[in-house]
Amino acid sequence: MAVDSAVAQAISRIPDPEVPVVSIADLGILRSVEVDEQAHTVAVTITPTYSGCPAMEAIASRIAFEADLQGYAAEIRTQLSPAWTTDWMTDDGREALRRFGIAPPGAVGQGESRGPVPVGISRHVVTCPHCGSADTTEISHFGSTACKALRRCNACLEPFDEFKAI
Repeated sequence: MAVDSAVAQAISRIPDPEVPVVSIADLGILRSVEVDEQAHTVAVTITPTYSGCPAMEAIASRIAFEADLQGYAAEIRTQLSPAWTTDWMTDDGREALRRFGIAPPGAVGQGESRGPVPVGISRHVVTCPHCGSADTTEISHFGSTACKALRRCNACLEPFDEFKAI
């Protein structure tokens, strides 16, 4: 990614429309930014968090807008494979979610393994972003967006979103 370019920096700072406390770069959906300084064009590749994500159109429009502000024409490509995973989120993005009151996702660790999936009995523990308690309960598997679940802390009684690990 041409991070030293002003247009690339502007694009990397675009906030996610559904969770505006994280940029598309910190969310991990910004895959590449290729800047052609002579032609004043920028080719941007993005990957949706899930197929059918309604925010992709808004993100593509914002990329084109930011590129135009910098005097560049934008070509936006959508790349579906490999599929996005929350493992692509930056540590800064996870911390921004936590500060905003959304429990960040844990690591998924999707490797290249194509063999049997081990199944174990475990409890899904989500730490409250408000007080830090691990005593939380899922209220609804779907929160304000499909990529989040609604939870409640049993210690401080505050509701909060959990960004699901995919």
